Amino acid sequence: MATTSGTVEFRGPLGGREFTRAALRWAEKFRRDLPWRSTRDPWAVLVSEVMLQQTQVNRVTVKYREFLDRWPTPRDLAHVELSELLKFWGGLGYPRRARNLHQTAWEITSLYQGKVPRDLDQLLELPGIGPYTARAVMVFAFEIQTGVVDTNVGRLLARWHGYSLRPKNAQEIADQLVPPGQSWEWNQGLFDLAATLCAKRNPQCENCPVNAWCAWQGTGKDPADGSAGVSRRQRAFDGSDRQARGRLLSALTQGPVTTTEAAEVMELAEQQFRATQLVDDLRNEGLITLRGGTLLLGDLAQ
Repeated sequence: MATTSGTVEFRGPLGGREFTRAALRWAEKFRRDLPWRSTRDPWAVLVSEVMLQQTQVNRVTVKYREFLDRWPTPRDLAHVELSELLKFWGGLGYPRRARNLHQTAWEITSLYQGKVPRDLDQLLELPGIGPYTARAVMVFAFEIQTGVVDTNVGRLLARWHGYSLRPKNAQEIADQLVPPGQSWEWNQGLFDLAATLCAKRNPQCENCPVNAWCAWQGTGKDPADGSAGVSRRQRAFDGSDRQARGRLLSALTQGPVTTTEAAEVMELAEQQFRATQLVDDLRNEGLITLRGGTLLLGDLAQ
């Protein structure tokens, strides 16, 4: 809280009772209404977290509801061809996530009787599930007492402390800040605070409910730059391998593509070597199959 002299009067330690109350009061008042927040179903939570990886919330919302209508349980998804899921996934980007989710559904069905595990080590063994996603499932489905550190929360923690954090330190701090019995409310609140006020650019420090505890307060070099979990600037999409791969996968959702047509479909007719390499990469990832000179969506070996 700013005093009349212009200095900052800190009202207690970061993680202290007043700090926690201020953050939770704000979170309750300004919590965003997102569809995956109305459920504690572990499969629904897992699906939302996979979809939200590197994809904007507004692009996920409609797909999320439709996905659960089609495949409300891991068993439902495990019993369909990967190609069907890849066709559905169009528009969400990063199709490896779809492949990993399909494999995860199969493992949950075969190893855990169709129930998403709640143990951290078991979750981390599932395809494509990293430390963030595993802890998100633990908190938002099972309300286990742990912190969830994504790129936004990583930014918060670094700014609050005033220096760059290593991954282990960031997770330890996040765990320590969670108030007992309120892991769901707390972690969702931090997501909202980072998304709406403590944004990467032009943070609204004057409106922040915990500004008085923040070591940075919007002045000087941003300590979040290069800190644990904080995303780096992505390469341009236009002309990228991601764009070329996406063109081919999109075409394959409509039907087979011959190997001689692949470069043109990817708009790489003048870069045959690059086109061939991208096709090989997609095959190695199990996203497409070559059969008799024709490329097909999915892995026929499944």
